[in-house]
Amino acid sequence: MHDCSNPTTEGYLTKQSAWWGIWRKRYFVLQNSKLFFAATAKEAPHGMIDLSQCMTVKSAEIKANKKFAIEVSTTTDTFYMHAGNEKDKDEWIGAIGRSIVQASKTYQKDDDDDSSDDDSD
Repeated sequence: MHDCSNPTTEGYLTKQSAWWGIWRKRYFVLQNSKLFFAATAKEAPHGMIDLSQCMTVKSAEIKANKKFAIEVSTTTDTFYMHAGNEKDKDEWIGAIGRSIVQASKTYQKDDDDDSSDDDSD
């Protein structure tokens, strides 16, 4: 079970099912570089998107054929969800985008630390 306490952002979005393409309301919790989702706010998450593997987050109303739609693309999967209004959509895109950047900076910082160790030898 994942600890979803102290989330950066949380709330309901409607997510497209990966297998059937059915749209279902899900409760999302953004914590660090992980975006968890569950059927309701009271249930344990049954899915997670690893934002450290994310390439893009963007508006996707045309692709998803839904108002206020969001596309999150990782190296292996693309996820579609939609918010209830434009403000919520923009807030989620911003929050997810910041998490992607933070995960990327952490990764780059680790790389920099390794290269500086090599220089000292």
